[in-house]
Amino acid sequence: MGSNFSLSRRELLATAAASLAVGPLSAAKGKITKASVSAITDEIGRTQADAIAFAHQYGLQWVELRNIPETKKEVAFLPEAEIKAVAAELAANKLKVSFLNTSLMKFTWPGTTPAKPRKDTPEQAATRAAAEKKRWDNRKADVEAAVRAANILGTDKIRIFTGERVAQPETTFKLIQQTMEEFIPIAEKGKVHLLIENEYSQNIGSSLETKAIMDLLPSKWIGFNWDPGNAKYLNETAWPDGYKVLPVNRMLNAQYKAKNLMQGEEFIDWLSIMKALQKDGYNHQIGLETHTGGPNLIENAHTAMKTIMHLVGQL
Repeated sequence: MGSNFSLSRRELLATAAASLAVGPLSAAKGKITKASVSAITDEIGRTQADAIAFAHQYGLQWVELRNIPETKKEVAFLPEAEIKAVAAELAANKLKVSFLNTSLMKFTWPGTTPAKPRKDTPEQAATRAAAEKKRWDNRKADVEAAVRAANILGTDKIRIFTGERVAQPETTFKLIQQTMEEFIPIAEKGKVHLLIENEYSQNIGSSLETKAIMDLLPSKWIGFNWDPGNAKYLNETAWPDGYKVLPVNRMLNAQYKAKNLMQGEEFIDWLSIMKALQKDGYNHQIGLETHTGGPNLIENAHTAMKTIMHLVGQL
């Protein structure tokens, strides 16, 4: 859902003022600090070197990985030598990996019909079906590959999805449970947590759906990455409604989008969310997914990072 926009200094100050007006701030020192903030490298720089420079500019200790900015290749499935090179470059620049974003299981699963079918020609549909069947058949090997990548990169958290969204997502919950249970031994062996992301195009998209699937998967090796901006696309009010139903003790990463910090229809009260996370003892990272395409991507990343750092500074 990328779109071009640019946050002006006036909008930034207005957003910060609005956030500060939500109520009195706690005087107690919490667990969320500027050291908790992370960012996805392919959305803060056109190159990996630019992303590292961005991280240094804001004093980040952590970054999230997804794709190599220059090549758009997914880090989790690069050859081992290339993953080691990425790990070495980050380590040399004193950056740690908080979260490995992957595309694991982000496709139409067997026996399900997407609520929004693609407008493919018969030939395209056949090609897509074959590719998705291959991904399904290779699912355990792909999880194993991602776990190996995470081990090399020094992170214990991997993103995973729940299949292209159907008209009644709850009908897929048992299949999701069974599928994730196949992966738990792989995750346990690698000492890596698989974090289900609530993604609006997937069968787990809202906070209520996240809670439902966590209830079905009590393993400590399964958690979730919460992106309230994604839930907002499903007409969920992230704060306070969405947050209140979440099993926060299973939230091992959180992400925010640039537009969520901008006054407008996609604004989310992240100051209140962070205050609640702090109260609930959240001690993991909060990562920027700029989520805007076009020439304003980096400008928006800077504006969003300045805004979140300002808000964290008020905790």
